[in-house]
Amino acid sequence: MLSAKNFLKELDYSVLQQCMHCGMCLPVCPTYTTTKKERNSPRGRISLMRAVADDELRISEAFGEEMYYCLGCLACTTACPAGVDYANLFENARAQVEEEGILDTPERSFWRWLTLKVLFSHPRLLRASGRLLYHYQQLKLDELIRKSGLLNWIVPELAKLEPMTPKICHCFSDTIIKEREIPRESRYKVGFLSGCVQDLAFSDVNRDTVDVLLANRCEVVTPRVQPCCGSLHGHNGAHELAKDLARKTIDQFDDLGSFDAIISNAGGCGSHLKHYHRLLADDPDYAEKASLWDSKLKDIHEFLTMIERVPFPSTAGQQNVTYHDSCHLCHGQKISQQPRDLLKLIPGLKFEELPEANHCCGSAGIYNITQPEESQRQLDRKLDQLAKTRSETVATANPGCHLQIQNGINGRQLEKRVAHPITLLAEAYRSQASESLPKR
Repeated sequence: MLSAKNFLKELDYSVLQQCMHCGMCLPVCPTYTTTKKERNSPRGRISLMRAVADDELRISEAFGEEMYYCLGCLACTTACPAGVDYANLFENARAQVEEEGILDTPERSFWRWLTLKVLFSHPRLLRASGRLLYHYQQLKLDELIRKSGLLNWIVPELAKLEPMTPKICHCFSDTIIKEREIPRESRYKVGFLSGCVQDLAFSDVNRDTVDVLLANRCEVVTPRVQPCCGSLHGHNGAHELAKDLARKTIDQFDDLGSFDAIISNAGGCGSHLKHYHRLLADDPDYAEKASLWDSKLKDIHEFLTMIERVPFPSTAGQQNVTYHDSCHLCHGQKISQQPRDLLKLIPGLKFEELPEANHCCGSAGIYNITQPEESQRQLDRKLDQLAKTRSETVATANPGCHLQIQNGINGRQLEKRVAHPITLLAEAYRSQASESLPKR
């Protein structure tokens, strides 16, 4: 029986035909380099998708598991000489898997409902959950539960995940960022997206981002209680929920045309945010708005390299820094040099290139939860490369990467700090008294 919607069959067939099977993607694919199996490569997965579209292969549990074994890092898109739109294929394949329900179990359905349909579709509820988690951590209940081994008896799977829980910030973004902040001299007007995980666990990075924008003469508008951008939903087959959240995100800005840019500081979110037009192309009420939105959406590093920047003070502190490329910032948005260029401008900072800087760390959204063993293999490879550097600080521009690498560093007891590049920029600006960026 046919599904109500067949995502792979309804794709423009030329997208499926783009792959030339040249194999350029094989050496950069994390899962293929682990297993050396064709089906675990982008080329192999595209062949499976095309077979489904041609009615030569039915959607099966094995097909679904293969689509979810992919990290979605998009390294293959950078290596591909034919310009294959793997992100589009990948998301439609996962949407088809969910449409067919071939991986459904009561447990899996519950967690998808709780995360995708409840928490990450209702920002106030997500924040309330974050506040509860904050108090749980502040009261040291997490350490008590961990030491007691209680979770190992009750929910063994949860016991493995609990140490990976991000530390929740005392204040969320709305508390420390005003809805409108205006520098003494204003040249640009930008909107700022505070994110979900970024808001709960890295609101300090959001404050840093606004401070850097203010220092560079930007009026910053930050809507209150922002919805999830839908990235998590789009990457995990919840197509309709992703579309609904895209509409809500666009609706936060009444006069979109008046902004010079809409700023994102999270690599994974930004990659999704820049493709709202494709997502809403069939929506007569939002297609035009989404096209304008895509043209306005800028990653923070991208925007700062486009404008006339205010120079850094010459009194910034000394430190050795390396940089890990967020996959969706590097391969999804094609932004790799800009963060490096900005870091190299900071006085006193010594930049050291990280070997395999653009190889996935294994975070990949919720991949470290759904595929913990493969995720750990990728993390170990990343940590091995980090250990070769003399860096005191590892800069990275995505909350998932930040958490994954921080957990890995803690596990190996490496003496390295993990920080967003924008945090390092903000610290440099704060090293001198400034009316546009007061010391905090």
